[in-house]
Amino acid sequence: MSETDQAGPRFAGMVNMAQSRLGAEVVWANDEFFGAKERLIDPADPVFVPDKYDEHGKWMDGWETRRRREPGYDSCVVRLGIPGLVKGFDVETSHFTGNHAPEVSVDACISTDHIPANDAGWTEILPRTRIMGDCHNYLAPRDAARCTHLRLNIHPDGGVARLRVYGDVQPDWQVLRESEPVDLLALEHGGRALACSDEHFGSMHNLNAPGRGVNMGDGWETARRRGPGHDWVVLALGCPGIVETVEIDTAHFKGNYPDRAGLQAARIEEEVGIDRIVRESGSWPVLLPETRLQPDRQHMLREDVSPLGPVTHVRLNIFPDGGISRLRLFGRLAKGG
Repeated sequence: MSETDQAGPRFAGMVNMAQSRLGAEVVWANDEFFGAKERLIDPADPVFVPDKYDEHGKWMDGWETRRRREPGYDSCVVRLGIPGLVKGFDVETSHFTGNHAPEVSVDACISTDHIPANDAGWTEILPRTRIMGDCHNYLAPRDAARCTHLRLNIHPDGGVARLRVYGDVQPDWQVLRESEPVDLLALEHGGRALACSDEHFGSMHNLNAPGRGVNMGDGWETARRRGPGHDWVVLALGCPGIVETVEIDTAHFKGNYPDRAGLQAARIEEEVGIDRIVRESGSWPVLLPETRLQPDRQHMLREDVSPLGPVTHVRLNIFPDGGISRLRLFGRLAKGG
């Protein structure tokens, strides 16, 4: 059965692999009469506009098929931008009530084709499962499955607002090793934000997104700190690596950039919970000492980066608060990584 909204934290720290900035796209749907298939992976939260209609009827912010009058079910195919190991889904039906899909299933395959054919080796990884309307339905596959494409089946028809696919990005490490130095923290290389002190104005998950920030909202920004202390964020590298150059980009942050920033880092070998990682991160060795920042600038820092050897996690500290657009950690993959 589907889980309630409170189950969301089970996916904390995992990457949503079905996002357009990683190159994911919805490449096929057998029907999209009431709602375009592309809306399924829109990064924005779905909205409801009471008086909005189009030539097909009520406009809904999601993928919605017409009412099926014959046996069968509807499907769409999502191509992941980067292959990954799928560990969970959020099948969101916000604002879909009497028109949501009552049941879903998911198939997966590995293919070099843009739209894999029916004989491409599709395997069911989520059996037919009942979901609820107007909520987040958190679902887990039978087994973690590596794939390039997913096929979302809705039984028999209806609408889904958003599909999030959580798991571990699995790039071609050999290709990356041949192109070193590489951004060890990049989202497309499996890097991910785990926890932070505050993200009132901007998500911590923007820090390692591809490209430079498009505006001030496309970065990590904390509320104004009125008491003692400073803000921080803990992130995991996609693979153990040796950090040689740090880039801190304050693009678009002018009157609200941090005064200073610094980094700590550690290599964590065993499986450790996020709470413990955060709790111990304040005592990690210094990777980059406190460094004064400038507004709206890419800071390339190399001379002060400490030779800590291979690390798996970093803690970015900003003093006392503010916003950072991107964090890049350039270096070499550790042997065996």
